Amino acid sequence: MQRQFSKVLSSCCFTALLTVLSNTGWAAEIIKVRSIIENNQVVLGGTVIPSKEVNISAQIPGRIESIAGAEGDAFKEGDILVSIDTDDLTAKREAAVIGLHNAQISWQNANVQYQRELRSPKTDNINQMPGMGMPSIFDKMITRHAGEMMDFGDPDVDRNADYYQSRTRLEQSKNAIYQAQAQIKQIDAALRDAKAIAPFSGVIMKKMIERGDTVQPGQALLVFSDTTALQIKAEVPSRLVRYLQLGMRIRALLDSKQAVITTIEQIYPVADAKTHTVTVKFGLPTGIPANPGMYAEVMIPDRSTVQKTVLVIPRSAVIEGGSLPRVLVMDENNKSSKLHIVRLGGLIDKENVVVLSGLKNGDRIINNPPSDATSGWTP
Repeated sequence: MQRQFSKVLSSCCFTALLTVLSNTGWAAEIIKVRSIIENNQVVLGGTVIPSKEVNISAQIPGRIESIAGAEGDAFKEGDILVSIDTDDLTAKREAAVIGLHNAQISWQNANVQYQRELRSPKTDNINQMPGMGMPSIFDKMITRHAGEMMDFGDPDVDRNADYYQSRTRLEQSKNAIYQAQAQIKQIDAALRDAKAIAPFSGVIMKKMIERGDTVQPGQALLVFSDTTALQIKAEVPSRLVRYLQLGMRIRALLDSKQAVITTIEQIYPVADAKTHTVTVKFGLPTGIPANPGMYAEVMIPDRSTVQKTVLVIPRSAVIEGGSLPRVLVMDENNKSSKLHIVRLGGLIDKENVVVLSGLKNGDRIINNPPSDATSGWTP
């Protein structure tokens, strides 16, 4: 009587457990192993990378004045990541501004002299002639002509020379202004280059300098990346690239054992001359728990081989946790089960996986079994 009561109690508890599992959206069920026709696949290793990444380097020499943060710190587009001391550049700019002011004064003086030459040429000034000490009116009427007769000069030639000289000084002073303005622009550009600005919202991935370091142009400062959008970068053999196209959906398996469906976002146009492979980037879905640098595998279709029939089961039917994956197979009467060790192949999609051995087509297996289920367990 006590044994029957215990049996009834166990049955009630098991029924209650199934009810709870059903209410939570998780319930064991018996399904059949199915077969599908599939092209062969080539599994290639790849690396998870950020979709956008820049190497920020120094544009001017100087001492590192400040660094915004450390590895892993996030910043918005336009934030200052690194700044270099600008005391020397500031002093040079002040000197250049003074030089510009002097050039502007010189231009104003040259312009006045030029305007005077246009309206009152030096050749009309009697004081510039070899006069005879007579009144200027007499010198103007007599001395000029006497000088021409005695070869003391040609007034027209002298007029052109004076005009050209004043015009040249005016142009030189104007060019001095342009030169001073260009120098200020050059210094302003250097002042802008003294600050490394975040080109987009992202995270500092690697820092190669510290505050107080002296850097030279071209020296690496930071690696800055956008980790909100990730990709898998893989080297695909040239013979398989022809089966790929942009937007194509490809199955992948992350190092965390998570299966995902990726989208081909970029196919490089040139193959590597040494490895004869082409770089292909596969976009990962948003929100996938992955980090840059993580190992990943992509399943590239190989249509050059003959199609084959493969067995497929849900990934939820596989009991993991041991050394080998296992599946609970029901007997012919669906009254008892037995653990079968299986060898798994590639992924079909997010929910299904290929079985290479351990099962046959039509076998009835238990889907969603408990992780500690053993032979004899039935839903």
